[in-house]
Amino acid sequence: MTLYRDEGVVLRAIRLGEADRIVTVLTLGAGKVRAVARGVRKTTSKFGARLEPTSRVALQCYRGRDLDVVTQAETLDANRVLREDYTLLTHAVSMLEAADQLALEREPNPVLYRMLTGALRTLASLRSPVVAPAFFWKVLSSEGFRPIIDSCARCGVEPPAGATLTAIDLEAGGTICSSCAAGRGWRISPDALTLLRRVLGGDLNAALGEPPGRATRELEHLGVAALEHHLERRLRSAALL
Repeated sequence: MTLYRDEGVVLRAIRLGEADRIVTVLTLGAGKVRAVARGVRKTTSKFGARLEPTSRVALQCYRGRDLDVVTQAETLDANRVLREDYTLLTHAVSMLEAADQLALEREPNPVLYRMLTGALRTLASLRSPVVAPAFFWKVLSSEGFRPIIDSCARCGVEPPAGATLTAIDLEAGGTICSSCAAGRGWRISPDALTLLRRVLGGDLNAALGEPPGRATRELEHLGVAALEHHLERRLRSAALL
């Protein structure tokens, strides 16, 4: 087996036997990997507490055929505050699940990795309700699914020349006008649409200062819906949100 070193964010961990765990880690250099951490559930384990979801760690592993084996783990960013606050944890877990579903095993995705580490760090420091939905929409955009938000994705009309944009149609690929929205898409308020334009238009810092409210909740629900549409599966953590 080949020994390698990398850094990564722990996405999830499941029990294996009486003392071990299988951890799924999004790494910078190797993409998503699954590895066995032996003995980490024992009280004498040297690095068991370092392999908790949301933690960013430096790893040393042996590469295996199906599962790698963790031999060392050093904390780079514990993100403990995210696990100690339920509201923050629900948002963090939703981002971890999204990254887990989007990442491919052993396929490096440095853009996704940097977006996830940046989002977790921002959530821990700012505690903004916009962090998670902004992560959803920006990740989708980086994957090539940036929504049309300045004109109708069905008829092409641009306000104020035509009808107001009142919904998002995921099948059409973006916002749709009131004339095209009959029975289609997800309703979106003007405030939520403005917030989405800030997130995707380079004004993220201003968007992160938005207080909790209807617009932030809308943006989160729409972000989850867009991710589930792209992934063609439900996000289990969405129920927590």
